[in-house]
Amino acid sequence: MTRHVAFERLHNFRDLGGYPTRDGRTVRWGRLYRSDSLSKLQGEDWRRFLDLGVRTVIDLRYPWEIAGSGRVPHHDGLAYHNLSIEHRPYDQASLGEDVEVGRYLADRYAEVALDGVKELRRALEVIAEDDSAPLVMHCASGKDRTGLLAALVLTLLGVDEETIIEDFALTGLATERLVADWSAAHGGTTPSWPGYGRAPEEVMRLFLADLTASHGSVQAYVTGGLGVDDAVTEALRARYLTP
Repeated sequence: MTRHVAFERLHNFRDLGGYPTRDGRTVRWGRLYRSDSLSKLQGEDWRRFLDLGVRTVIDLRYPWEIAGSGRVPHHDGLAYHNLSIEHRPYDQASLGEDVEVGRYLADRYAEVALDGVKELRRALEVIAEDDSAPLVMHCASGKDRTGLLAALVLTLLGVDEETIIEDFALTGLATERLVADWSAAHGGTTPSWPGYGRAPEEVMRLFLADLTASHGSVQAYVTGGLGVDDAVTEALRARYLTP
């Protein structure tokens, strides 16, 4: 199976299937995807997307982002949820050259984990619903907000931390195209922050370590901090893991 799904205008669409879990099972292929903004879908890309049979889209962007650039096209049978998990907007492209990627982004993720409790809980509940898959979660670049939610889902499925970190870092394969898109939308200029579009492992490693230090474990954050009960975790494993 291929993890990266090729599109012309989407640069970071990939399948979360195939990852092993601690109990000896694996995440099912073709059921759970992560992506950059689906508002870019059109033409052959849209037909390729429909061929995946996606039933649910979770859009993690701010409403004002959607107003400015659009959302996934309407389609019969496609459920759409806008759950804006980030509450403190910031402009990565305009950051200074001296801003260290790992610590800075990990701190922003910590803010999302603190502020976006309601939206993160609802996202996990939607993903666990019995008729939601195949499902795509996405934000603008499919890196930060999407990476955070994907990490929580994979944790609940029983995927080990190093694999979750490695999955996060795969966005680095799309960095060049993400930067090119930003430049094209901004008159050919270059982001002032060298870290724009990058996804080094250190970001997710720091974030997971911080979450564990604050709550005891990532699982404890989900159950205690988000209030997600065991039934949701059990449903996720039933839906997305091999027997």
